[in-house]
Amino acid sequence: MKFPEVFEPRRTSISVDIDGIIVGGEAPIVVQSMTNTDTADIKATTDQILQLAITGSELVRITVNDSNAAASVIKIREALDQKNCSVPLIGDFHFNGHKLLDEHPECGEALAKYRINPGNVGKGSKRDAQFATMIEHACKNNKAVRIGVNWGSMDQALLASLMDENAKRSEPYDAHDVMIETVIRSALESAEQARELGLPENKIILSCKMSVVQDLITVYRSIAQRSNYALHLGLTEAGIGSKGIVASTAALGILLHDGIGDTIRISLTPEPGAPREKEVIVAQEILQTMGLRSFVPLVTACPGCGRTTSTFFQELASQVQSYLRNQMPVWKKEYIGVEDMSVAVMGCVVNGPGESKHANIGISLPGSGEKPVAPVYEDGKKTVTLKGDNIADEFEAIIDAYVSNSYSRK
Repeated sequence: MKFPEVFEPRRTSISVDIDGIIVGGEAPIVVQSMTNTDTADIKATTDQILQLAITGSELVRITVNDSNAAASVIKIREALDQKNCSVPLIGDFHFNGHKLLDEHPECGEALAKYRINPGNVGKGSKRDAQFATMIEHACKNNKAVRIGVNWGSMDQALLASLMDENAKRSEPYDAHDVMIETVIRSALESAEQARELGLPENKIILSCKMSVVQDLITVYRSIAQRSNYALHLGLTEAGIGSKGIVASTAALGILLHDGIGDTIRISLTPEPGAPREKEVIVAQEILQTMGLRSFVPLVTACPGCGRTTSTFFQELASQVQSYLRNQMPVWKKEYIGVEDMSVAVMGCVVNGPGESKHANIGISLPGSGEKPVAPVYEDGKKTVTLKGDNIADEFEAIIDAYVSNSYSRK
């Protein structure tokens, strides 16, 4: 009998140190996010960064679009430090980054990384000088730079040049393919220009974000073959709700399985009034379900069927998952390895006992017509049977006791 071969991801990128967070090389894939507050609103931005960091964002990008925003960066950094939050900040620069860094040198010092879009640094002869100014600040401050090309804001001069070159071919490529090549070449050529200006390759991260899943996969597979820079993954303008989650998961799942990508962001449009940290949770769950990292115990739960006419198991599964995520910051400080714990909340006798036995801790709730009892399994053995109106609270208490008894204290 021949068993399936184990897939070994390709990890050959250059590692980049971003204020103690290592991106690339053999380091775990890093989760990042971005604020949507007005950066000049110091309190609102600080509060959102704190919440993103608590949820698990290991890098946080903030908009630096005008003088007020640039002047606020150092104050935001100081406010975070006062709250013992060391999450590195990335400055998102477009159009006027060279001026802002010249006018507010303290901004460049407080940031851990600069995000530069080659298509938005100027036109004609100004482009090289303005790009050089930003790279010079990065070199002086020993900061990393993400050269980030977006589908909607690519280098128009490079695009025109490649289109002209393509038109002269006896068999021209499709215009769409030329645009994809423009995105890739813009990132690679800008990285080479940055190196010529003195920025070391271990201070460079590349991204080529597209808004179509197939295009994103094509671009990143190509750029991974043509360079060994650390790569930031993300489907730009992914969308709102399930569309954004599904599209991002489809694209990033394939690339991550190929071993491509060193840091990720899920660019979700928040539902009205929804918390910003949803994008962090989705990024973590993509990495965890693919077996690349563990962040918080995830609940295995059945989808429900005619045997589970009650909604109780659905409510319990949701409650338990929320409980695990809320408890994880506390457990992480006290115990080693809790993030790898598996928990099952099952709805009937068909798969319930089996799945519960395979989890570290699981509960099999009664389905329609079954005896109203819920056996609990710990490491494959039934330890107790719950019944009555307090099953949820009792199961959470059992989880707490399991963590305390099963994981080593730090």
